Amino acid sequence: MATNSPNLECRMYEAKYPEVDQAVMIQVKSMADSGAYVALLEYNNIEGMILFSELSRRRIRSISSLIKVGRIEPVMVLRVDKEKGYIDLSKRRVSEEDISACEERYNKSKLVHSIMRHVAETMGIDLEDLYIHVGWPLYRKYGHAFEAFKLVVSDPDSILNSLTREVKEIGPDGKEVTKVAPALSEEVKDALVKNIRRRMTPQPLKIRADIEMKCFQFDGVLHIKEAMRKAEAAGNDDCPVKIKLVAPPAYVLNTQTLDKEQGISILTKAIAACTEEIERHKGKLVVKEAPRAVSEREDKLLAEQMAKLGRENEEISGDEDSEEEEDTGMGEIDVENSGTGIRE
Repeated sequence: MATNSPNLECRMYEAKYPEVDQAVMIQVKSMADSGAYVALLEYNNIEGMILFSELSRRRIRSISSLIKVGRIEPVMVLRVDKEKGYIDLSKRRVSEEDISACEERYNKSKLVHSIMRHVAETMGIDLEDLYIHVGWPLYRKYGHAFEAFKLVVSDPDSILNSLTREVKEIGPDGKEVTKVAPALSEEVKDALVKNIRRRMTPQPLKIRADIEMKCFQFDGVLHIKEAMRKAEAAGNDDCPVKIKLVAPPAYVLNTQTLDKEQGISILTKAIAACTEEIERHKGKLVVKEAPRAVSEREDKLLAEQMAKLGRENEEISGDEDSEEEEDTGMGEIDVENSGTGIRE
């Protein structure tokens, strides 16, 4: 089956064209007088068109605010002319539910496609052949090949060994006979399993919440520290909770977990424990951002912000010999003391 330069271009799904009233993911390629030419990303970039009249339900003031070359988004299929290869699409007829379902399906399909393409390329086999014998049968059986790939991570044999292909051979009598063989050679199967495990082993999610906490009582800083300890005590080994001062009165709570729901639930409990403790001392806790999964980028931005504040604090602490120190009355602990809200 191997060739010198295998074909690595292939649609993601068995059907060559989408169905009418199906939401599909497109990328805008160019503008014409009456509409925009787009590529259907799940169908090997075949061309479709969105007429400007199908852009919005409202009166259009500016085309450029609604559609831009390069943008990727879900649209609805209006008409498919398979003979001429025309596909008419609509942006205004796609609902919020269609959009979220289309985005979820596309993200899964894109990951499957990336794994399949990498295996085809490294093993020197035709991508469409790999889809015909592996990808599309798994789509049919599991609803989406992504669901099958998730199971392959822990049990490759029961998922992949059931896949077969028909092979034509010339028998001893010179006649052609059809035999059933495994869909994958051992080498291709190993490469596929290795790639699936590398790309689909779950990564821990970072869950974060942002709060503000103040306590105007005497020893307020100690009450805040105790409330922080109570928040961290709400964590467990699978889901440890950390709370850090950003800059008074702002604090962030973090955890890492494979289970998003569990992470959100644990941080919610941590905030409740923290609130209860600080309110016992007439303090106040306000949730600025509820527990949520955060991206690497958001995490990096927070780290940069905290590093910057740390540098600023160091610069300020160089002037601590000024007369102002007499007014603070708490010397060393001054930086954290402002977390009590005393010096706001």
